[in-house]
Amino acid sequence: MESMRTPFQGVYNIVHFNWHFYVLSIGFVFVTLVLTSFLSEEFLFFSYVICCLIMVPTIFSLLVSYYIYDRSGLYDLNWLGESGIRGKTVNIHAGFDETSSLLNEKFKFTDFMVLDFYDPSKHTEISIKRARAAYPAFPGTKQVTAANLPLGDQSMDNIFVLFSAHEIRNETERIKFFKELNRVIKPTGKIFIMEHLRDAANFIAYTVGFFHFYSKAAWFRAFRVARLAIQDEVKYTPFISIFVLKSNDAAC
Repeated sequence: MESMRTPFQGVYNIVHFNWHFYVLSIGFVFVTLVLTSFLSEEFLFFSYVICCLIMVPTIFSLLVSYYIYDRSGLYDLNWLGESGIRGKTVNIHAGFDETSSLLNEKFKFTDFMVLDFYDPSKHTEISIKRARAAYPAFPGTKQVTAANLPLGDQSMDNIFVLFSAHEIRNETERIKFFKELNRVIKPTGKIFIMEHLRDAANFIAYTVGFFHFYSKAAWFRAFRVARLAIQDEVKYTPFISIFVLKSNDAAC
């Protein structure tokens, strides 16, 4: 499949959608360095340490993001294999859709739909609003709620939820969402969940930013309550986890 992404697109999007964070960081460092000219030597060391504590993690997180989103081949979708993804397929996202065009291009689906559960009253991050303004929706995308998907019982062969389930911040609502996935997936169908985890690797990469993710235990608890069985777990780079789920009844 010919790449539909441009070089540096992943890290560019991060900076583009979160530019306020980087402006504040650079501004703080600049002001701190200017003030060092008025400080005594005993305080200079601490000023430089503060600047390093801001800039080094910021630069490192961008380098990790470049590796994940631009160099690892993540968006080539080769982790899915070259075949085997057939039938009725839905891609579900939370307002920013980088994958529908890629999935449809790679697998040439004849029955493919896209659902967007973005709710501006709940998903208030400015980064999502900027992303929605920058990237048009996939043709035919339907606006839905996470707890009530307009899909028939056992109607889907494949469900993709890529980097979006963590945007459902309320645990009760998140479990309802997974119960909906269990309802609509066929007994032989697969659900693909892709997420960063709140783990050591992502803490090293994103420091306090890793609190925006959920732990593996939290995901497993939600899957279990929703009666979804883990068919496979793939670690794609040290920073990304892919869970392949099936209906628990189908797996038994």
